[in-house]
Amino acid sequence: MIQLDAVETLAFGGVVLFAGYALCRLIPVLGRYNIPEPVVGGLVMALIALVAYRFDITLVAFDTSLQQPLMVAFFTTVGVNASLALLRVSGRQVMVFLALASVFAVLQNLLGISVATAFGLHPLFGVLAGSTTLTGGPATGLAFAPLFEQAGVAGAESIAISSAMAGIICGGVIGGPVITLLIRRFKLRPESGVAGVPGGGGAATLQTDEPQDDAGREFAALKSIVIILVAMWAGSWVGQGFAALGLTLPAYIGAMLLGALIRNIDDYTGWIGLSVRSTDVIGNVSLAMFLVVALMNLRLWELAGLALPLMVNLALQIVLVVLFCIPVFRLMGRDYDAAVMGGGFIGFMLGTTANAMAVMRTLVERYGVAPRAFLVAPLVGAFFIDFTNALIITGFLNFWE
Repeated sequence: MIQLDAVETLAFGGVVLFAGYALCRLIPVLGRYNIPEPVVGGLVMALIALVAYRFDITLVAFDTSLQQPLMVAFFTTVGVNASLALLRVSGRQVMVFLALASVFAVLQNLLGISVATAFGLHPLFGVLAGSTTLTGGPATGLAFAPLFEQAGVAGAESIAISSAMAGIICGGVIGGPVITLLIRRFKLRPESGVAGVPGGGGAATLQTDEPQDDAGREFAALKSIVIILVAMWAGSWVGQGFAALGLTLPAYIGAMLLGALIRNIDDYTGWIGLSVRSTDVIGNVSLAMFLVVALMNLRLWELAGLALPLMVNLALQIVLVVLFCIPVFRLMGRDYDAAVMGGGFIGFMLGTTANAMAVMRTLVERYGVAPRAFLVAPLVGAFFIDFTNALIITGFLNFWE
């Protein structure tokens, strides 16, 4: 058996990460369904460990002490990019869409609890296989897994990644067909005279003056790193305060809240001049390394006996999200943009924001541009739902303590 320390584990994770990138290039279906490269690489390593376990062999022992700091760093960048100024752009529609997503996250958990109870499992199994991993995706699932494990859900990390992966696949597959039927049923068409490029429209971001020269970019990156570290530092105190109040919260909540506070103070005063682009890069790198380190250390053999409850839960969750597209369509305007938003809703409520963007791009490439959908859905899916979903999961965890 090879014993790796924290730095060696991170280096090994980097190699596994690039193996995931290579596999996604070699197997096009992985890219088609927006399976994240860190997930691919990490799961391959976990599968190799599973095969070795069957022969009573332990190949590698990892030191995952850097896993939590990477996770906290990623969610801190989510907070730093959660600008309230973004809500002023189509603010009413963003708030309605966020409210719908938050209500649906609660329904996901209630449905999951019903399935868990029917199979005689811990009720929190349903929350873990509900909004924690479907709305939250693999990062949120793995972040909350230790708390679910402490609450009595055995094998929480393996359950989290299995549920999240299945949700990502389903979110990428069913969104397009469901919304295509909706568009045809109501004979919807894009608004005439709307400018835009079919298939375009990325996640909306706060517009700031980004530096153009190398020295400026380096300084912007340095500022972002220091602010993220300060938010993580001060956020740990906030987390200790929540713990003293008896609240069960993941380690990143304090840092994410501090990051959001710093961002919005900077929006108002301009004292720091935070770079959205630099923060995005730091967040994406932290997320990739966190996921690959967490996944390659998964104990997949702990999933034995849980495949049927997971499949039944996912099937019912799919039915629920398809039915919920009706109120989404009606409340978001009953027009073509509202229908495309429904596709994004399916994408990120079952998978990730990447799923949502892929579904919406497929629809607009066929039927025409939907600029309002590409403004509202990414704002909710990429930023604000992480906040409300964390509160919802925390509420369920504390209720069952």
